[in-house]
Amino acid sequence: MTETPVAPTPPKRRVTAPSALDALDIASAPDGRGPLDPSELAAALETARRRTHELTDCLPAEELTVRHSPLMSPFVWDLAHIANQEELWLLRRAGGRAPLRADLDDLYDAFRHPRADRPNLPLLSPADARRYAAEVRAQALEVLGGLTGDTEGAFLFAMIAQHEQQHDETMLATHQLRRGRAALYAPPPARPRPEHRLPAEVLVPAGPFTMGVDPADDPWALDNEGPAHRVFVPAFWLDTTPVSNAAYQEFIADGGYHQPRWWHPEGWLHRRQANLTGPAFWHRDLDGEWLRHRFGRTEPVPPDEPVLHVSWYEADAYARWAGRRLPTEAEWEKAARHHPATGRSRRYPWGAAAPEARHANLGQRHLRPAPVGAYPDGAAPCGARQLLGDVWEWTATEFTGYPDFAAHPYREYSEAFFGAGYQVLRGGSFGTDPIACRGTFRNWDLPIRRQIFAGFRTCRDAGTGVG
Repeated sequence: MTETPVAPTPPKRRVTAPSALDALDIASAPDGRGPLDPSELAAALETARRRTHELTDCLPAEELTVRHSPLMSPFVWDLAHIANQEELWLLRRAGGRAPLRADLDDLYDAFRHPRADRPNLPLLSPADARRYAAEVRAQALEVLGGLTGDTEGAFLFAMIAQHEQQHDETMLATHQLRRGRAALYAPPPARPRPEHRLPAEVLVPAGPFTMGVDPADDPWALDNEGPAHRVFVPAFWLDTTPVSNAAYQEFIADGGYHQPRWWHPEGWLHRRQANLTGPAFWHRDLDGEWLRHRFGRTEPVPPDEPVLHVSWYEADAYARWAGRRLPTEAEWEKAARHHPATGRSRRYPWGAAAPEARHANLGQRHLRPAPVGAYPDGAAPCGARQLLGDVWEWTATEFTGYPDFAAHPYREYSEAFFGAGYQVLRGGSFGTDPIACRGTFRNWDLPIRRQIFAGFRTCRDAGTGVG
């Protein structure tokens, strides 16, 4: 997700009464047991910090301070930025405490310093960044202990836990970009259980559904996820699973990267300028077999995994080649959340229960997507699988606010990116933590980006043929 800094005078969060729309069937917290409580928030903070350490403690100090890619910050910048945001929001805003390190506010402001410039800043050393983060966390937990009944304060803690997890996923992407020995290890996902062959696509019937969510209905929801509103979606057919590596290789073999008729004009220009011939991290060996680089290892491209590290332009070109298109954001969310029998919108494709290992590939338990067709327990009512986890999915929709959008707690979180050419991604990846992944969660990035863990699925209007 695009980085967002803190604003000095954030507006108040608009909390509505329970929605009058009877189409909402959403738990008010990830476990479906009501409002956030301090123990839940403390656990979320601890989980995020443990992952931050796992991503950084595995590297020597010199690898934390260098730039591994112009697209990414040095690891040490992320470390101190995470701590600085926690100080700004949890110590000063929620706790009303005096600044601990006001001198760091400008240095770790993501809007003031583009990623390419950060290696040249007078950043804290890895040891100092860790000490700062530990000191901030100790005080934040003290503040959390006094939050009884403070809905706004609880939201700020939920926001910061998600913020750290989002940076953890960004650091995971930096690990993918770094060169050298492998530093991360995880077991592969389980193979799908043998079953009858899945249909290539599923029908999502026409009709209205409730898109988005109000803060009163989900205290974890960030500002761009709401307000809840009714949207009519015509009937369409959606890929049952994300597009696989094998399917994408057919596009390549058919000359897909050399035929401008499949490409958006700006995408074709970018393809030529960047000399794109396949997904990022792919290359052919001397025998013509496709190999990929994955977290310091080189291996054959597995044909049955969702294709990964493709840009929006590549996803769009594939869809055109296949005689299909990318789903709109509304189509994606209806497929993931709408239950036709009840007319209600769920928090997750499978219901309100918090994600478990049987539902989706989330939380960096693995360092790769699961094969297409995995996780039948996580299927949506329409029959589509792997809508959450595995790979972020590009949509046809440009990132902007919903009707009656209100920025909270600061406009730079979302509003500053509206209408600036960012495309919406949905569903999360294997590197996304469950607290930052739900049916309403919105991610966004530029259509040329490939370092993110993004894939896609395609769709077609009902009544049209499959290309």
